[in-house]
Amino acid sequence: MKRTLIFLIGLVLVSACASPTPEPSTPTAVPSEEVSFSSPDVVIASAEVEPAKVSQLGFTISALVKDIPVKQGDVVKAGDILMTLSTPDLEYAVVSAEADFNARSQAAALQKAEKVLYVDPNTGKRSWYDLPHEVFEKAQAVADQAKARWDSASATLMQATLTAPFDGTVVDVNVIPGELVQVNQVVLTLADLDSLQITTTDLNERDIARVKLGQSADVYVEALDVTVTGKVIRISPISEIVGGDVVYPVTIELDEYPDGFLWGMSAEVEISTK
Repeated sequence: MKRTLIFLIGLVLVSACASPTPEPSTPTAVPSEEVSFSSPDVVIASAEVEPAKVSQLGFTISALVKDIPVKQGDVVKAGDILMTLSTPDLEYAVVSAEADFNARSQAAALQKAEKVLYVDPNTGKRSWYDLPHEVFEKAQAVADQAKARWDSASATLMQATLTAPFDGTVVDVNVIPGELVQVNQVVLTLADLDSLQITTTDLNERDIARVKLGQSADVYVEALDVTVTGKVIRISPISEIVGGDVVYPVTIELDEYPDGFLWGMSAEVEISTK
């Protein structure tokens, strides 16, 4: 009996000390990170709609605004007057210079005669004398100088008139009559809204080497939910910094404009680099 009890106790101790056989673990699935690869034949970039021509105009002189014959939204032709300044001093300078030139040129014309008549005040005797040609040349030189002053005054006065450099639409007027404008201050913005184009905003330096003039492009205009075709017509030779990244603006000319196409709309372009 005693020997049997000892055997049972030993059996319990052996069972307690034995390590259980581990169950096979089920492997845990690790989700793979989804990686997208751009096609080597396509360059994708964000872009926006811009006019082919846009100019922020100002004056090269400072004066008060006299008249603004146009308003925002007006369509103008090249050479149309957009704004004038009040410059009475410049206007007087032109009138004065013109009068001086007329007097000098008339004096030179009198000296051009080969002979001049001299009347003796004491005897009344009339005599003709040969006039040296150098006298006329000197008088003509004085007249030429007066003409140069007149031209200069007229050119300065022209700076008080702002004209349209191309056919376009007045998109912004920044001043009012009577306001003082400074040199090179932007007073009016003119744009050609009949010739819109696409300009990329984030085409990076790694992709720009694959873009060439004449390559075709598909342009998706988000606001209109349409895709139009076009081609690359300009690649900026100078980079820009956008959000710390080096980018190169690329201009795309569209084959046609969709309805509702407006300046400032965002777009996405896919340039075929094949």
